[in-house]
Amino acid sequence: MTQTILITGASSGIGRITARLFLENGWRVGLLGRRQDALEDTAQGHADALILPCDITDPKAVEQSFVTLARDWGRLDVLFNNAGNNVASRTIDEISVEDWQSVCSVNITGAFLAARAAFAIMRQQSPQGGRIINNGSVSAHVPRPGSVPYTMSKHAITGLTRTLSLDGRPFGISCGQIDIGNALTDMAEKMTRGVPQANGTNAVEPVMDVAHVASTVLHMATLPPEANVQFVTVMASAMPYIGRG
Repeated sequence: MTQTILITGASSGIGRITARLFLENGWRVGLLGRRQDALEDTAQGHADALILPCDITDPKAVEQSFVTLARDWGRLDVLFNNAGNNVASRTIDEISVEDWQSVCSVNITGAFLAARAAFAIMRQQSPQGGRIINNGSVSAHVPRPGSVPYTMSKHAITGLTRTLSLDGRPFGISCGQIDIGNALTDMAEKMTRGVPQANGTNAVEPVMDVAHVASTVLHMATLPPEANVQFVTVMASAMPYIGRG
């Protein structure tokens, strides 16, 4: 049976590259994101791509997207809960409430809505079960300077992963988290020009090809039901994360 995955934030970056890798490996892939034209670019006309234009912060739109996938394909095997955003680096007193809310609405509420819809399908389908893979961050372990909204949101993702792992057991639903450091996407391009460091300086940081993230997600998704990658960190080897950097 052909396996199915829904990827949020599939319009660009990690979501796009991961979606294309799954399509290349024979999966049916639901592409969820705000911009239909960008989703079509991700799909590249592939017959096994299902384009699902959706605002990840809209509860009714998210639920309908999952209903559409389940109706068209009969089941959902994996959710890659990937959509996320960020704001410019600032100390907390310089961060507007609106910027805080915009990060939380995507990174926390959006992840909750997608996981909620996926869990419901996986619990009710036959055979029962599935897998949810959350996109965390190395920020779920250590912060960057001036990153309160993003860092708080990624700690929340870790809480979501742990709780879903527990709540999913009776229904054959496993949950894991991939924490990513300096994968070269448009969002991370600034690393190559210099970003703030803990000692107050700006420095260029090593980056890695985003393909390494996609291949790790594919590995997590293709494990048998009795095995799960609970947490994994994939990062540029020499980025300033371990020890003194």
